[in-house]
Amino acid sequence: MKTTIIDLSKPIQYNAGDPWFMRVKIKHKAHRKSHWLIRLALNLPFRLFPKNWTGWADDTIKNMGLHATTHIDAPWHYGPEVEGKPAKTIDQIPLEWCYGDGIVIDCSHKEDFIAITIEDLKRDLDKNGITIQEGNIVLIRTGRDQLMGSPDFVEKGTGMSKEATEWLIDQGVKVMGIDQWGWDLPLKFMAKKAKELNDPEYFWEGHRVGIEKEYLHIEQLTNLKALPSSGFRVCVFPLKIVGGSAAPARVVAMINE
Repeated sequence: MKTTIIDLSKPIQYNAGDPWFMRVKIKHKAHRKSHWLIRLALNLPFRLFPKNWTGWADDTIKNMGLHATTHIDAPWHYGPEVEGKPAKTIDQIPLEWCYGDGIVIDCSHKEDFIAITIEDLKRDLDKNGITIQEGNIVLIRTGRDQLMGSPDFVEKGTGMSKEATEWLIDQGVKVMGIDQWGWDLPLKFMAKKAKELNDPEYFWEGHRVGIEKEYLHIEQLTNLKALPSSGFRVCVFPLKIVGGSAAPARVVAMINE
């Protein structure tokens, strides 16, 4: 049996088009620089330095927020408590939650600033004859991954409503994800709308479901269009950052053929 692995993660690199709070800075150290470091710091005589080797390469991430690239949010990100208990940080997440049968729900038809509803989810599931099972990892395709690297990535998009998020959790889904900047509608839009509605419950409503019901979501996925609606596995193991509100993850889908 052949397994095809599809990468669902964005590249980690500096991009001038990203907003300032998302710009990743990586310092690459050349092989020849370590050549001198090895000789001086380790006092290795030049005559004992391997003649066919220029030294090792090294790199330092100088600036990268945990939410700046493809990542999975921990319950701690949403608030200090969930279901009346201390919320889990990313290092406390059971890895069993992070590997399972995947489902893609196509919501790419949704216009910017219009929230995804329960009806949107059910319609696509029914179209493809899919019933969500407990433990499934559900990925919401919006098509907004095409905006990555541009200012519009943060400013535009659809987003999951409170009700749609709760519905997925009620179906037994612990981990879900989306291929746009955030799980909710764009932040600036939500802030403006909350003022217009004079509604203190409107802002960040999808995320805040995690205060009442324990769940995790992945943000800034990409390449969901390469996946079938079902029949694949998802692996989304986060870095084990102690006390972290989130962690970058190399998210992949595996299809057995």
